[in-house]
Amino acid sequence: MSEALSGVRVIEVAAWAFVPSAGAVLADWGADVIKVEHPETGDPQRGLVSMGLIPGGPDAVNYIMEQPNRGKRSIGIDISTDAGRQVLYKLVETADVFLTSFLPDVRQRLQIDLEHIRAVNPKIVYARGSGQGPRGVDRGRPGYDGSVYWGRGGIADALTPGDSKFPIGGRAAFGDLAGGMAIAGGIAAGLLQVARTGEAPVVDVSLLGLAMWQLSPDIVASGLYGGDPMPKFGRSASPNPLVGSYRTSDDRFITLMMLQSDRYWPEFCTLVGRPDLITDERFADGGARFNNREECVREIDQLFASRTYGEWKELLAGLSGAWAPVQMASELVDDPMVEANGYLARVDRDDGKSYDLVANPVQMDEAADHLRPAPEHGQHTEEILLELGLDWDAIIAYKEAGAIL
Repeated sequence: MSEALSGVRVIEVAAWAFVPSAGAVLADWGADVIKVEHPETGDPQRGLVSMGLIPGGPDAVNYIMEQPNRGKRSIGIDISTDAGRQVLYKLVETADVFLTSFLPDVRQRLQIDLEHIRAVNPKIVYARGSGQGPRGVDRGRPGYDGSVYWGRGGIADALTPGDSKFPIGGRAAFGDLAGGMAIAGGIAAGLLQVARTGEAPVVDVSLLGLAMWQLSPDIVASGLYGGDPMPKFGRSASPNPLVGSYRTSDDRFITLMMLQSDRYWPEFCTLVGRPDLITDERFADGGARFNNREECVREIDQLFASRTYGEWKELLAGLSGAWAPVQMASELVDDPMVEANGYLARVDRDDGKSYDLVANPVQMDEAADHLRPAPEHGQHTEEILLELGLDWDAIIAYKEAGAIL
């Protein structure tokens, strides 16, 4: 495990995947991330097993909980009570970062908003993940990956084919996990600011802002030229036939991404056994291929339809231009580059279950992080409170008051 943030303590009061995934990244980098959960309900994502949304029954590995919560410690605190807030504030006194996904009115009601936390610890980095952002008329509205990032943020529209009757659907936590990386990067910069200046910032990342960052070429172009000026080409109208996906004889796909077509066209044609296309007047240079792009795409279509996916992967292995097989998620587990770089990490739980989680894409010194499993609900409550200096009588009193798990 990276030790970049060793000695940093993070108090996470957050649920679902967006903000908790930032906590997982910080834990991967060596921070002590303490996940605060309600004593009875915990993070709602724990309930996906009992709701039947996770295959394998009640004893299944809740992967959607494990991925964004690995490496943390869990403490069960009812922060809606005075006694529970006492415990939370004791934790905040020892922390460097306070990380939350709660909406403004909830933060105020629970007394965990910026002014409450800074009153306890003035030097703490206060980090918030939100749907629409920290200001404006919709600052208090809930927002999820599937609604704000995918819908309001324009991602679905940008990726939906023009002939589709409905917007294309997203994948689980698609924007959430990218957003978690953004929050973690902001927190790391915030910690550096504290170290250099002594001033702790407030860090904000919203799903709306994240979506706009990822669509920035489209958005900037529309501001400059109006409308939706980013070109969208059908396959046969692509200005560069060496950019696009081609179907193999067994109904798989290979994606070509050779942006400098004049540079790679002779090599490609030679490698695929069609050197005659190099001197064909219709395709002799980039301009000719553009003018005759439908014919060129048809020629390449026929080429790819003549071999299987496996044969094409073997044949194209020596090509200097960029290309890639279009893989399924299930195939990534056997990708040799995934194994070589440690992009999947084996996690062993105390109950004997072992499984792979996707590793942090940020590596330091070319070392893959050693991942620890996500905590059970309230697993570390007593351990953490003992570290704070509470004795067993105090812990029992808090338990009897319903303040802790």
